[in-house]
Amino acid sequence: MIVQNKKIAIIGGGPGGLTLANLLQINKAEVQVYERDEHKDVRVQGATLDLHEESGLEALKRAGLMDAFIAHYRPDAGKLKILDKDLTVYLNEHDSVNSHSEDRPEIDRAPLRKILLEALTPGTVVWDSQFLSMEKQGDGWRLYFKNGKSYDADIVIAADGANSRIRPYITDIQPVYSGITMVEGNIYHAAINAPKLWKLVEGGKIFALDEEKTLLFSTKGDGTLTFYTGCKVDENWVRESGIDFSNREQIFEWFRKEFGTWNETWQELFMSEDSSFVVRPQYHYPLDQKWETLPNLTMLGDAAHRMPPYAGEGVNMAMQDAYELAECLTSNKYDTVQDALSHYENQMLKRASEITRVTLDNTILMHEPKAIEKLMKMFNGD
Repeated sequence: MIVQNKKIAIIGGGPGGLTLANLLQINKAEVQVYERDEHKDVRVQGATLDLHEESGLEALKRAGLMDAFIAHYRPDAGKLKILDKDLTVYLNEHDSVNSHSEDRPEIDRAPLRKILLEALTPGTVVWDSQFLSMEKQGDGWRLYFKNGKSYDADIVIAADGANSRIRPYITDIQPVYSGITMVEGNIYHAAINAPKLWKLVEGGKIFALDEEKTLLFSTKGDGTLTFYTGCKVDENWVRESGIDFSNREQIFEWFRKEFGTWNETWQELFMSEDSSFVVRPQYHYPLDQKWETLPNLTMLGDAAHRMPPYAGEGVNMAMQDAYELAECLTSNKYDTVQDALSHYENQMLKRASEITRVTLDNTILMHEPKAIEKLMKMFNGD
């Protein structure tokens, strides 16, 4: 095995990084995960995750974690409603025997992380380790972290997300703005703090599409309602809008203007003080991105191929990256680590290009006139 007696450092303890760590440990590789969160119980933000058969679920099968997944997934969390701004319902999977979500089971991020963490050898994850920089050290790397500590590794894998600090060591290819900026919000104890919307979503998901804008909703098992607004704005809107996005009232004032013709029920999104918000301009990498494979450094997930969320592929891509990379590094097909990484990157970039194209098509569709009509045709296979 080409990684025998080599120290592998994974930067980032999200689903992609933890999946990779599990698969490498199964094959007796020496691996350490460096995660910036202070500890394992930090609140995990973001929407629920729908795992796909050929990617996210396949990764869990290879890691021997399907029983744990089945014990923690949420059977009805993927049931979808499609509405317009006036709450007119065009699709309600809660009333259907069959739904589009049945082959994409949902799990909250926190339970998925817990499953992946508990399967690792104790001490695999080094918490409170925010990556700052690295430099070549012999045939490997020395890694430096914000907590003042440093570690050596023979192979480094970036799993540190869309704003990866390691990606620039691999390529200078810059992301492209998609034309859409989202405001992500989490309303905690939503049954109390947003009762109308909590009742409307019925423990599942909502796509509200109108006026070339989107509101996407999902629920969590802990009673949190997560939502994302999607609007066509200039790339520099966040900086030039004059809005303090740490100020709930200023965000709410923007929402009242931007979604002013929408039913008043949607206003509940910003009425609770028990909530958090973050603005997210949506970027993607060029479909034809390519770089020269390095001897002992690569990346997976959003670090390699960030994209908007309008196809639900982000976590699935990361977990598929993880099992394909693990397979390359632990097989006997390659003479060197660089050969293994080259094969992994070639297939990963081809797959990422295809999925990014689909995602961008969905992004355009959901933010154009007659979006619901076109989305329903897509769901019906027209």
